[in-house]
Order: sequence, then structure tokens, then C-alpha cells
Amino acid sequence: MTNNLTTDMHSIAQDFSVRIRAATAAGQPLRLRGGGTKDWYGQSLQGEVFDTRAYAGIVAYEPTELVITARCGTPLAEIEALLAQHNQMLAFEPPRLGAESTIGGVVASALSGPRRASAGAVRDFVLGAVLMDGHGEALRFGGQVMKNVAGYDVSRLLAGSLGTLGLILEVSLKVLPVPVREASLCFEMSEIDALRRLNEWAGQPLPISASCWHRDVLSLRLSGAEAAVDAALRKLGGQALDDGPAFWAALRDQSHAYFSSGASDGALWRLSLPSAASAIILRGEQLIEWGGAQRWLRMDECDAAQAAGIRGAVAAAGGHATLFHGADKSVGVFHPLAPAVAKIHERLKQSFDPAGIFNPGRMY
Repeated sequence: MTNNLTTDMHSIAQDFSVRIRAATAAGQPLRLRGGGTKDWYGQSLQGEVFDTRAYAGIVAYEPTELVITARCGTPLAEIEALLAQHNQMLAFEPPRLGAESTIGGVVASALSGPRRASAGAVRDFVLGAVLMDGHGEALRFGGQVMKNVAGYDVSRLLAGSLGTLGLILEVSLKVLPVPVREASLCFEMSEIDALRRLNEWAGQPLPISASCWHRDVLSLRLSGAEAAVDAALRKLGGQALDDGPAFWAALRDQSHAYFSSGASDGALWRLSLPSAASAIILRGEQLIEWGGAQRWLRMDECDAAQAAGIRGAVAAAGGHATLFHGADKSVGVFHPLAPAVAKIHERLKQSFDPAGIFNPGRMY
């Protein structure tokens, strides 16, 4: 059964290679797509749809090594179900944006959930990857164990690349044990007070694994050993957050009311800032995560001048702004790159995809 599956997957990979080589020869753009749950993310969608879901399945999983390797089309739900059987998890908490979400899309988009500030980003958990480039060649980077770091930086570059460098065939990810205990608290306080307290707590040995400030309520999640969580509960005070697991799951999956309310033609901005940055006064409703490092801004409308104002204010505070959701992408989804950084992007793109066939225009 396993041998047959391996043969089938090898045949599918060969078909992928043939199609990519033909597209490169013809200059035919391809739109790499898994479950399509993040089609809205990024700039324009261009090219003939290249469905990756046929190349699926767990390649290897060693619970004692804390590593899982899976093919790009493997559903995220399947991976999380397997990890749950061994009381393990993807610690960066990728948003579950639909049942069709695949692990290839998880890595390509590099979206992380509430635990990102304490556990790390998607790229921090990528140990290795197999990438099919514009020549239809499968290139292997990194490995399946943390000690094997050959090509490590290259495999991490794929996180957040939105499929512009090539087709991620396989990915090896570090996993972590599920915390022994979790508890959630909430406090009534202003935005400025919440940012101050979060930065004070960040310098203390507290097991804070998630935070969220919204409408003058600061919520915290504590994760760790029984003794550590109990000690933090006694020190921090506050009130118990009703149904904490459901609250953090809604925040992770962006089904929280904040993400679904507002004008249909409005804009949702994701602001990335130093956690110590003070409150930024911008028109619109904010929700703050990651100890102050990720700040969401929802606006009913946003034109080019307003977008420039947002990016200017955020850049002045040492951060950058992404138009996460928005009807008008002409203002630019991603923060403009500095010229030197843009050159690095161009050289990487040229190296892996010289004909420019993979997801053209998706990022810049």
C-alpha cells in the first residue's frame, strides 16, 4: 500500500515537472493553488490555476523527534489531527481558514496565530523543504531533524513567499508538545495602559502565550506547567476569561466578530510594530495582539491618501503595514520594499523562476 502510494506520488511529481517545464518554455504564468482558502491574500491572482492538492500525504512523522514532514497538498486538518493523537501541535497556530487549507499554503502564506509572539513564526519551525523550481527540478533544502541545517536559510525563505519562488512539494516542520495547562484572564484597561503592562510583563518570567486588546479589554492566555500557571494567576489577578479556548480559537481562525464586522468594501490592515511602540492614533477600530507587535486596523473605507498616511505613521514608529483584506488593492497590499531589499527579492526570483511563471504579481 505504501509502495503504491509512493509510486503514485512520484508520478504526480513528474507530471508537475512536465507541466512546469512546458509553462516555462511557453512563458505561461501559473497560479499555484492548494485549497484556495487564501486566494484573497496578496495582490492580483494571475495565471492558469495549478492545483497542488493531488500531491498529498504525511511523508514522515517521528513524535519523539518532534518533526513532521508532509507533502504540499496535505490538509492542515489532517496534520493537526495526527499531532493531537500524540499530544503535539504546530506551535505557531496557523489560522484554519477553511477545511480545504493545505500545509503548502500554510507555509507559503506564513500566517501565524495568537501563540506566535511566545513560540515563534512559521519560518522558525521550517526545518527543510523540497522546492520545484522553474526548470521543473526538485531542489531539497534543510532536513528532517533540527541538527541538519544545510540550506536552512533557503528553506525558511519559502515561508511567506506566496508561491513566487516555486512549488513547495514537501515541508518538514518542528512540532511541540501541547502545554500541560492553560488558563485565560481579562482586564479592563485602555490601549496605552495595555501596551505598558504587556511590555512590563514581557520582561518577567510569566508563561504568557497569547494576548489580545480590544475595546478596552486586555485578554491573556497562560500556558505551561501547573505550578507556573498557578503562580502567574496569583500574581496577575484579573478575571477569568469565560470560555477561553473558544476565544483564542476564534482569534486564531479570524472568526472573531472583529474580523467579520464592518463595511463590505472597507479595509483591514495588519500593522507590524515593535512591541514597545506606543499607541498609534489612526482612524478606525484596532485590535492588538502579540504583546503589541501585531495591531489590526479596520476602516470602513481607505483611499490612496489614507493608505499613505497609515504607512507613514507605522514606518515612523519602526514598523510596516499590510492591506490584509480590502476591496481596493491599487494602494498596494504589502509595504513598499527598500531598494536594496527589492534587489534581493529580484535576484531570488530570477534564480528560482527565471521565466517569471510562478504567481506573477502576487506580492509586488
